[in-house]
Amino acid sequence: MALGDGAHDAALHDAWSAFCDRLKAAGAQAFKAHNSTSGAQRADALRFLTQNLGQAFDLALETADTRYPLIHAFCTPLRKLGGDCADFTYHQAWIDGENTYRITGNRGSASFFNITVQGPRGSGPGVLHEPFGDVPEANLFGHQLVTSPDGGFEFHIGGPRREPNWLPTTPGSRKLFIRQGFDHWDERPAELRIERVGMAAPRPLPTPADMVAAIEWAGDFVTGVMGDWPEYPFTYGGVDADHPNHFPAADTTAGDDKRGRAAANMYWELDADEALIIEFDAHDGLWTLTNMGVFFNSMDYLYRPVSYTPSRTVVDGDGRIRVVLAHDDPGCHNWLDTQGFTRGNVTYRHLLAGQPATLRTRVVARADLARALPADTVTVTQQQRIAQMWDRFNGIRQRHRM
Repeated sequence: MALGDGAHDAALHDAWSAFCDRLKAAGAQAFKAHNSTSGAQRADALRFLTQNLGQAFDLALETADTRYPLIHAFCTPLRKLGGDCADFTYHQAWIDGENTYRITGNRGSASFFNITVQGPRGSGPGVLHEPFGDVPEANLFGHQLVTSPDGGFEFHIGGPRREPNWLPTTPGSRKLFIRQGFDHWDERPAELRIERVGMAAPRPLPTPADMVAAIEWAGDFVTGVMGDWPEYPFTYGGVDADHPNHFPAADTTAGDDKRGRAAANMYWELDADEALIIEFDAHDGLWTLTNMGVFFNSMDYLYRPVSYTPSRTVVDGDGRIRVVLAHDDPGCHNWLDTQGFTRGNVTYRHLLAGQPATLRTRVVARADLARALPADTVTVTQQQRIAQMWDRFNGIRQRHRM
């Protein structure tokens, strides 16, 4: 049997050929003008694509049937999407407004926990690529979740109202978005399992039409991943590419009341002989800083100090936090590693209690860094830095169950 002998061969072959052409075009975006010409940053852009190529058909096909939902981790230490926070885990499940779903598991101990029902996907300018672009319809925060003494819970989505743990759906509901935010390294992630209520038969095998549709969706996805970043936050997210190394004020966008956050993004450029000091007042609430590449993908947070939260940050004697973005280890506790990149982005997120901070920045000569910092700046030894790396490595592995 050869190509053309099957009734569906032409449709499947044409769909796959078109996908390969789109994948090739997406790869060319790694060399866009926004990206540095260094080999490391060109490779990082292609890595961003290959990581998402690895999950394209998980999203487009393997988890796509809303009658047989699965909770999918679409950001991990080995797979990034633009704007992912190093101290968050992100999961999603495709659902619809016709069925009722049950989630069971254990709440864990993450400082921040949020489940949202996402509504119809938008269209036109200003809409981010799949699986984004939809608007939160309903949400539930961790403090609203009723659990047993050991953290166990049962939660329903859709159908008639149920107490105590329930979220409504609408005819346009299309997915669940589950975010957990962590502060301490020993916090435990939630255990989550989803099922459709009333499931009574195995999941059908994909048809040729299903496969063609999945291939087209995956093509949209990889094209959007490489085309929307970093242009989308530059155009719609308040990130100023023309004036690097300065944070705008933290702001909220539509739906952030349900997401439970305020955010600010800084585009940075740093020469080899420079360092950048990020300074802000210590403040209530959970906040995070994440260093990201040009495509807004988080840097290597499994091994490197590229993110900070309150519990892992030292406050100076004047009540201010100073984080140093530098290409090499400056010996201060609050070092934000560039992993050798000359440009990238830092995102600040504020969650829970309190108000967002005002972040101030200044670029200094690397040789003058010690004089630019307060005399009481906490320093670390090489052995202490190694211990910090192991704390991070073990904490991240626990969050992602690696």
